[in-house]
Amino acid sequence: MSEHYLDRLDWRLLEQQLDQDGFAVIPALLSRQACDAVAALYDQPEPFRSHVIMARHGFGRGEYKYFCYPLPNLLARLRSALYPRLVPIANRWHEQMGLPVRFPVSHQAFLERCHAAGQLRPTPLLLRYGPQDYNCLHQDLYGEHVFPLQVAILLSDPEQDFTGGEFVLTEQRPRMQSRPMVVGLKKGDGLIFAVNQRPVKGSRGYYRVTLRHGVSRLHSGNRHTLGIIFHDAS
Repeated sequence: MSEHYLDRLDWRLLEQQLDQDGFAVIPALLSRQACDAVAALYDQPEPFRSHVIMARHGFGRGEYKYFCYPLPNLLARLRSALYPRLVPIANRWHEQMGLPVRFPVSHQAFLERCHAAGQLRPTPLLLRYGPQDYNCLHQDLYGEHVFPLQVAILLSDPEQDFTGGEFVLTEQRPRMQSRPMVVGLKKGDGLIFAVNQRPVKGSRGYYRVTLRHGVSRLHSGNRHTLGIIFHDAS
């Protein structure tokens, strides 16, 4: 990942896709070598503050670890580089949904807001799934201050490293049944998606729809994913 690569992306198209579906894919956000290096961190104790076994909490099957501060350099760069490119979308969404909160241009300024409210714990995480593992539909909220977009990066090769294990989103519109969406990702692809709610334009202006995300059951192999959440946890 480089700043130059992010600058060359068609952010207008990504914004259109986010407005249409609540998600957008950045192809090859991380190189294959970077994916392997991040996935290899999972078995090292030093970079992490906590280890969660999903089945113990009713979250599904599989496990994940939250990174501690200071974040590994690549993660810190990713978080700080992606955030300002998403801020214009986040602020527009909040305006359209009638929400008063606006987000500062720099990620450091937003983190200071989180920390002042007692949200001190870093939220980037590394997830690992094995055969028959899955992640229930959920939202990554963590406290009062929530940035409305987050990014997940697939670190493993579909069909080669694992089968099954698709990324799943559901969208609940008022007075309608939930709409399911399955997102096909390749190793290194980054998925931007709504954390909680997003605006949709209707005949009487904008209304809010609620999204949840998860991972379908793996049939075989192992799957690693990096999650980049921009707000910290209380």
